[in-house]
Amino acid sequence: MQKLNFPSYSFRFKNSENKVSIFDDIRKKFIILTPEEWVRQHTVQYLLQDKNYPKSYLNVEKLISINDIHKRYDIVVFKPNGDLFLLIECKAPEVKISQATFDQIARYNLKLNAQYLMVTNGVNHYFCQMDFEKEQYVFLEKLPNFLND
Repeated sequence: MQKLNFPSYSFRFKNSENKVSIFDDIRKKFIILTPEEWVRQHTVQYLLQDKNYPKSYLNVEKLISINDIHKRYDIVVFKPNGDLFLLIECKAPEVKISQATFDQIARYNLKLNAQYLMVTNGVNHYFCQMDFEKEQYVFLEKLPNFLND
């Protein structure tokens, strides 16, 4: 797999039926290793190891319904009260982050109302804070610490 713009992390892998899987610490199971999953797992480890986000507040790849269309978000981080703190959209490294990517996460966030957004392809990372009054996002230099309001 491609080297990403994250620190180096240790992962558990297994081979089965000529397919490589990576262990997801949040879902507690092996997941087929695709380029997007490689980015997702690095992002999870970044949140846990580098940003010290509590594992119990992370959720990975869950179904949401937007205008009766079923979609999956990549990663969310909840606040202790159950509100959404952070919504993350992961793309494969070869996928260029574009306006369409931000439109996608913005559509998800209309339903989810996360305070912060992150978009990454593992090479480029973008962090935003929502300004709900002005209905826009403000780009940040780095991801905030957990509940650093």
